[in-house]
Amino acid sequence: MLTTTISDFRKDIKKYFDEVSKNLETLIINRGKDNGIVIMSLAEYNSLLATSHELSSKINEKRLDAAIEKLNNGNSFEKGLIEE
Repeated sequence: MLTTTISDFRKDIKKYFDEVSKNLETLIINRGKDNGIVIMSLAEYNSLLATSHELSSKINEKRLDAAIEKLNNGNSFEKGLIEE
């Protein structure tokens, strides 16, 4: 996670955007006490939305927990992909 002030961000906006997009960094721009802006790459944002959606219902959460438990207990198997 990167942090900067609004003044430094203005001076080097391209550098910060490159760092965020290339390295999937999160940038916090401080704007005073308990106030700030977060900048993240579109890929990171989409990943957070997908995770949020997957955990939004108890049924999905239980299904994911069960799958993780199977993996941890060695009760899983590999399956090849179907090629067309």
